[in-house]
Amino acid sequence: MSSSIRDAYAEQRLAELRAPVVTGVPPANAFRDLVQLPDGELRHYGSRDGRRICLRSRDCGFSWMERPVPEEAMGSGVRSPWSGEWLTVLGISRHEHVAWREPSIADVGTFVLRAPELDAPCAAVKISDLCLGMPRQPLALRHRRRWIVAAGLGPGQSPTGFYQPVVLRSDDDGRTWQQTVLPPAPPHEVKWPHLGVRWQNGAIEPCVAELTDGRLYMLMRTSQDCHYQAFSEDAGETWTTPEPSRFFATLTLPTVFGLSDGRLLALWCNTIPLPEFDHAAQLELTDQERAGQWEDVFTNRDAFHAAISADDGKTWRGFRELLLDEHRNDADFRSSGGNTESLDKSVHQNQAVELPGGKVLVSVGQHDYCRRLLVFDPDWLLETERAEDFRQGLGNWSVHQYLKSLAGNFRGSAGHCAFNRLAGARLVPDPNGKPREVLHIARYPDPRLVFEPQGAVWNFPAGVRGEISLDLWLPKGGEGVRICLTDRWFNPVDPVIAHFAQVVAEVDGIGRIGNIPALQPDGWQALAFRWDSQAKTAAWRVGEGDWQPLPFAHSTQDGLSYLHLQSRAINSDPAGVMLGGVRVWIES
Repeated sequence: MSSSIRDAYAEQRLAELRAPVVTGVPPANAFRDLVQLPDGELRHYGSRDGRRICLRSRDCGFSWMERPVPEEAMGSGVRSPWSGEWLTVLGISRHEHVAWREPSIADVGTFVLRAPELDAPCAAVKISDLCLGMPRQPLALRHRRRWIVAAGLGPGQSPTGFYQPVVLRSDDDGRTWQQTVLPPAPPHEVKWPHLGVRWQNGAIEPCVAELTDGRLYMLMRTSQDCHYQAFSEDAGETWTTPEPSRFFATLTLPTVFGLSDGRLLALWCNTIPLPEFDHAAQLELTDQERAGQWEDVFTNRDAFHAAISADDGKTWRGFRELLLDEHRNDADFRSSGGNTESLDKSVHQNQAVELPGGKVLVSVGQHDYCRRLLVFDPDWLLETERAEDFRQGLGNWSVHQYLKSLAGNFRGSAGHCAFNRLAGARLVPDPNGKPREVLHIARYPDPRLVFEPQGAVWNFPAGVRGEISLDLWLPKGGEGVRICLTDRWFNPVDPVIAHFAQVVAEVDGIGRIGNIPALQPDGWQALAFRWDSQAKTAAWRVGEGDWQPLPFAHSTQDGLSYLHLQSRAINSDPAGVMLGGVRVWIES
């Protein structure tokens, strides 16, 4: 433990902590403003009412105090292991949402800021006339005396017309810099299931980690269905051509982070958005939004994940939700919390620091309505069981539906992440009269909804092999339920989930799966599934009956980690289906 942490209660609480615990709200969008000082003090820089401030914690992030920041101070940065000075690389553009980060620098471009202490006046040296986008904090390499900074070129700066990753490197403690520009990922194509184009990001918001053998590993945001990756064997001078990684994600920021024990921690949104709408029919969109030069709406930024690797990224475990947006099921989501600070209400941007005892503090999210500080134990990612009985409500479930509403940055107020919504599937009394609540999934006609069938999504530790048991009640007269097992988060109302899930079981209104009788109406029964993703096999059974085979439709590198239930009704189905609980066991 750090010698500065003297509170015995905080030490004990940190030692006992495993699952994620939310401890605060960052004062800025996450990605570069969280700092750990040599004595263990934690700071998160930000702004309040137009003034520069920081939150400070001296108990491992469990409690925070707000303090002002001197106007001439550098703010967030990294301490050099060679000189002891603090430095950072900052793109200055006069953009209203990042202007508070800037000390008094009248110029525009990319600067190296240097100071003897974080709150001391800093010296700024311009290293590029271009304002490089979203530069991460400098990474001090362990295998050679070099700084690495990952950033991005915007479309107007890039010769390709797409966002491209940039790696800056310095061998003289940040005084002079060289750069390498990587090619972009391919553009998004309009093909099934999409009716329009996504925001064409190329590759942007890269993050770099140093592997145990000295190689560098980069993850980057793209418009595809996954992050792209690249490697460098010469400390950042040259890189492999960016290629698809194992991490599903779309238009969200990834972090890959080296722990002191040599393991890698990945932080990202293991999520897939709804298929793109027909943008020509969305009259509120601008021509730029229709052409993919901006995003009309995000539907994949409500769940934030983590995975861990003990072999330099060859294999990964976990794929667990660290945080679900606390407001994901709220009505009037688009305007809740206000839109003056940001139009982006999400839990995707992130940053992390390692705490004593190997625990991790994460800053995550955009807009103070949604962003959070949380502490967790990376070993929590290695658990092999999870269960749910709804005693704690729907805190672990995504059940929202989307309302038809204006998309895009309509008059600067709609919010491109703030698709209006309402809660769909909900808790109801047990039909058997037991003193408990169960989850009811149905379909009600409602012309306000984008998609009427209700759904529910639940995460568990990723398993190459596993078994999951559901306590189901199929009411007489209902039209059944679609049960999917998959390796990523899909929206509860996703209309094409059955085409992409690894395992799909269609339970019809009289309880058959395929043509095989399974569930009896009006009673609780245990429906179990097991899978082996390496052998590409799956099966189901009711109670202690015989196992019946199911197709395993798609390969997956890291196993299954999601249960997705959705009404399969074509029209109204108020009877629906009820879920009393679920339990999963996995082998990774």
